[in-house]
Amino acid sequence: MQRKIFSEEHEQFREAYRRFLEREVLPYREQWRAAGFVPRDMFKKMGEQGFLMTWAPEEFGGLGLRDFCFQQIMIEEDAQYGEVGFFHTVHSRLIGPYLQHVGSPEQQARFIPKCVSGENILAIAMTEPDAGSDVAGIKTRAVRDGDDWLLNGSKTYISNGIQADLIIVAAKTDAENPRKIGLFVVEAGMDGFARGRNLSKLGLKAQDTAELFFNNVRIPAKNVLGDPSKGMHYLMQGLVEERLIAACISLAAAQRAFDVTRNYVSERQVFGQSLSHMQNTRFKMAGLRAELNALQVFVDYCVTAHNDGELTVSQAAEAKLLTSELEGRMVDEGVQLHGGAGYMTEYEICNLYANARVARILAGSSEIMKEIIARNVFDA
Repeated sequence: MQRKIFSEEHEQFREAYRRFLEREVLPYREQWRAAGFVPRDMFKKMGEQGFLMTWAPEEFGGLGLRDFCFQQIMIEEDAQYGEVGFFHTVHSRLIGPYLQHVGSPEQQARFIPKCVSGENILAIAMTEPDAGSDVAGIKTRAVRDGDDWLLNGSKTYISNGIQADLIIVAAKTDAENPRKIGLFVVEAGMDGFARGRNLSKLGLKAQDTAELFFNNVRIPAKNVLGDPSKGMHYLMQGLVEERLIAACISLAAAQRAFDVTRNYVSERQVFGQSLSHMQNTRFKMAGLRAELNALQVFVDYCVTAHNDGELTVSQAAEAKLLTSELEGRMVDEGVQLHGGAGYMTEYEICNLYANARVARILAGSSEIMKEIIARNVFDA
């Protein structure tokens, strides 16, 4: 399907990024999956090529490209030629913008350049064992101690958690009001900060996911982002882009699963003919092709609306819901059409299947997305 969203500059960027992936990522992804993390120097290599935090101002070493299409391109190429467990998008577009939107000029100058270069890896710590989508339910607390804050609590399922140098931690700052939350920048090496194990997951094997612990970690005032009572507001502001990111990732993964499956059924011989000549296979793939094309149009629309500052909370939720559900159906059909081979990890569809299951959970579960959309339907 011909897409109208990308310019010649975009396509040149895509080609450059694809060459980078083919050279620096594709040959090593199996090694990274086995190790359970992507080497730190990969963030530096990304930074050297200008592929981290492309939106960052030139004064901080960035390219000043606020156009989300550039990140969309990287997400799509990651699905085809890279390693989806390399969570540079989380670093660049999910976490980095908090430093720009909420951070003071001093904090921006202190933190952003090393994040652009890849010297510092970012993580954000919201989820707790008893608090996922319900941020107001977190138990981690920060209490004033003079000009500083003392941070206590724990977090889990933290992406980039094992290797992160800077971790934005959400913590309650008012015992009487659970919605008063602050965002605190914890730096690696601070007294009282400890990392737990690298959690073993169903999929995304190359992505380090950690438990984090905070025992009277002293946070200086210079490491508090914005107003320490308005963290909930700051987090909600970032959710629209977070869900757009999730939608782009799911759709790109579904497209990859489609391509892998199409290639397999075209080559697989059953009863003297390729599997692609059988009506069930043809009809299954035809229906999925139509859904993928339709959602690609919608996601591209959402990207354009986001660039224009017009993407709504409900539209982002719709995109995230539909793409993650389609990814789940696509990988399931892909495994089925592969037959026994689909259950073997040496076949890519098996890894795509394992990776896909979290898509209907992260950035807000499908059930949460439906509730957000329903509010727009009935309460608008």
